[in-house]
Amino acid sequence: MQPAKEVTKASDGSLLGDPGHTPLSKKEGVKWQRPRLSRQALMRCCLVKWILSSTAPQGSDSGDSELELSTVRHQPEGLDQLQAQTKFTKKELQSLYRGFKNECPTGLVDEDTFKLIYSQFFPQGDASTYAHFLFNAFDADGNGAIHFEDFVVGLSILLRGTVHEKLKWAFNLYDINKDGYITKEEMLAIMKSIYDMMGRHTYPILREDAPAEHVERFFQKMDRNKDGVVTIEEFLETCQKDENIMSSMQLFENVI
Repeated sequence: MQPAKEVTKASDGSLLGDPGHTPLSKKEGVKWQRPRLSRQALMRCCLVKWILSSTAPQGSDSGDSELELSTVRHQPEGLDQLQAQTKFTKKELQSLYRGFKNECPTGLVDEDTFKLIYSQFFPQGDASTYAHFLFNAFDADGNGAIHFEDFVVGLSILLRGTVHEKLKWAFNLYDINKDGYITKEEMLAIMKSIYDMMGRHTYPILREDAPAEHVERFFQKMDRNKDGVVTIEEFLETCQKDENIMSSMQLFENVI
């Protein structure tokens, strides 16, 4: 697989930062909602590119047609059920499954594979720690392997889910030890891992202390009862009321 072009979008190195996008105007009087991703936007996802790279004809460029492959020899079990569980079409699921089986004949993805994927897409940084955290977020049962079904359900949430669904997934990512709370240490670990992967190669260049500053700022907003941890309720309520956070949810597209 060819490494992706270097990421040049401005980023603050966090999943819930303020990448400089204009907040939703209060005059509109409506809650911000992320539009459904187009196929072109879908193809910017590292994990989708990785899967579909093995299904594309030699010399072809990644494009919308890759999700509409006519030759589908592989088909996941319970395709109709997966279509009901996700926001992918039947053809998209078939294409994703074909690539998944080509890349992972065993039907399972392990952590080393995630690390390889992200090292290829972010060659200028160290993606290993972020890949570790991301893998654990996909690996819901913690058995060290991800089945295709879990993989596409997670992708569906991240790429086409509602704001509420994406925020719940983000909370799960930050909650490293899965105890139902986010600590400053956990949030800092995630932010540093993203900074290590892409933060040093963004414009403008980030300062070394940027992740820690973001954590302090987020905790001031999120930790409503000042008990040193953030609950899922605090996380959802704060994020959905903060226009800067809502407008930056598209940052998921850069690092998934």
